[in-house]
Amino acid sequence: MHIKNLILIVFVFTVLVGCKNEVKELPKSEEIKPEMKKKEVVYQVFTRLFGNTNTTNKPWGTLEENGIGKFNDFTDKALNEIKDLGVTHIWYTGVPHHDVITDYTEFGISNDDPDIVKGRAGSPYAVKDYYNVNPDLAVNVDNRLEEFEALIERSHKAGLKVIIDIVPNHVARNYQSLTNPEGTTDFGAEDDKTKTYDVNNNFYYNPGEEFKVPEWKHGYQPLGGEQHPLADSKFEEIPAKWTGNGSRASQPDVNDWYETVKVNYGVSPDGRKDFNELPEGFDNEDYKKHFEFWNGKTVPSSWIKFKDIALYWTAKGVDGFRYDMAEMVPVEFWSYMNSHVKMKNPDAFLLAEVYNPSLYRDYIKRGKMDYLYDKVQLYDTIKHVMQGHGSTDNIPPILQDLSDIEHHMLHFLENHDEQRIASPDFAGSAKKGKPAMVVSATSSTAPTMIYFGQEFGDAGAEDLGFGDPTRTSIFDYGSVPSYVRWVNDKKFDGGQSTKEELELRDFYKRLLNFTINSSALMGDYQDIQHYNHQNTEWYNDKVLSFVRWSDDEKLIIISNFNAENTYGFELQLPADLVQKLQLEDGDYDVKDQLYNQYTSTLNVENGKAKVRIDIKPLESFILKIN
Repeated sequence: MHIKNLILIVFVFTVLVGCKNEVKELPKSEEIKPEMKKKEVVYQVFTRLFGNTNTTNKPWGTLEENGIGKFNDFTDKALNEIKDLGVTHIWYTGVPHHDVITDYTEFGISNDDPDIVKGRAGSPYAVKDYYNVNPDLAVNVDNRLEEFEALIERSHKAGLKVIIDIVPNHVARNYQSLTNPEGTTDFGAEDDKTKTYDVNNNFYYNPGEEFKVPEWKHGYQPLGGEQHPLADSKFEEIPAKWTGNGSRASQPDVNDWYETVKVNYGVSPDGRKDFNELPEGFDNEDYKKHFEFWNGKTVPSSWIKFKDIALYWTAKGVDGFRYDMAEMVPVEFWSYMNSHVKMKNPDAFLLAEVYNPSLYRDYIKRGKMDYLYDKVQLYDTIKHVMQGHGSTDNIPPILQDLSDIEHHMLHFLENHDEQRIASPDFAGSAKKGKPAMVVSATSSTAPTMIYFGQEFGDAGAEDLGFGDPTRTSIFDYGSVPSYVRWVNDKKFDGGQSTKEELELRDFYKRLLNFTINSSALMGDYQDIQHYNHQNTEWYNDKVLSFVRWSDDEKLIIISNFNAENTYGFELQLPADLVQKLQLEDGDYDVKDQLYNQYTSTLNVENGKAKVRIDIKPLESFILKIN
């Protein structure tokens, strides 16, 4: 979800957990060692944009005008190409049935109101029906669920694990499932709407008040001002519900998440938690102990509904979930939810948005999350360096601060919420992402994530309607120009790609495939930045260097973030690191593993080591010590 006001989010979260139940950062403990042997790479793809080769891209264009991609566009060929890029997991964004403006009434689906829908294709984070999939994505709408199940099967055949979104904090204002499993009811179906709050109400209410559509500002009009029978600044909701970002106003602001309503997890408006809390020290227990703890306990209705949704998709072969705005939901719910998922699939990949660093350990250890976005620290810092403002010296302290949970902090440079690297508001050039990508992908054991089109340097420049360019639109119909060229009339071979696009994709392919096959990148890490600042002439804060090693692989990694200057110096390894690497005095060949061209010699003498480095602008080396 686009975060328009992070301060508001933090404030709302604070209100909902209440001052009496203040969440304190858990103490750092012994490093949580990863159980897996190789790194993982997540490929996030915005499903409706992937296979669309229509290049009209008219602002506020209809599905017929701008076209749309389908589940069936992910052919065996397409999926094998993604797998060969160096990918282990594919995150299909926008799969659950969310509000759309396209008319599907002939299929028994009610129309959605433009006054509570962002864009024409709708936000994937305003889910209308969790037990079915977006009708836009199907060739045959009646068989849309079967088409997605076939895509899961094709993905698995290609060797890819499947991730989809679950958005626990909020649902669409007009949530209505057409395909509830037997015994399952819609959110809010049993709510007592005469109460602002009840532990088993799924929503919060303003009894006696009617919902009002926001007052539009800055020239905004739904559908760009196009005439539509439902675009009348009215939407019937009595009583009014609280809005997804926590606004309690019956008429939310235009900057609120007005298209959604907040889900109640048993937290009263004054912050009281009407459910069991985890015992002291339970952060160190595994998911089986958490599952046992909740077994037999009464939990709020919303907990059960979302647990059932997760297990429904798990049973269909979905391998994991990306949880939207997880920190706005009590951590105890995550203990309940994730332990149930893990009991069905111990290998499930559970990724969450949490932006408050003081909550990281809580949501990993007590909430049993596998991975959180490393946005507020690593991403924000690297972005600053890429823009030419920041110092690479600010990166090692972040890695040190997160060292005890480093495996759980997923690294990325792009996703649907963030600006494209090549956009003028970010770096203005996809090439500036190359050294950053090497650092992001190799500095920890955590998974790496890339966003489709990142590997081609797409700039997200299209104005498709709702929202601003620099981010590829998640709200409207359209296509991604660089991706259209690679899709090449569904050949998925880059036949129309530019030379620069193919060269960039080749870089990503080399890097990602190296990472998923390297034992050193699942081993130990030591920073050599500070040591070289003190001891190496010409070393500077536009380069970053560190060492990764395992029993059978030793790597020196160095990246040059400067777009103009070549640097040359004698990079040094301190005596304690030489000892850890078990290097005897003598000369060792080192060779770059990305392009297999750059070679040098590591000289070890009297327990210290140095290697000559000549590194071009925006170049990186992964030097293997032989």
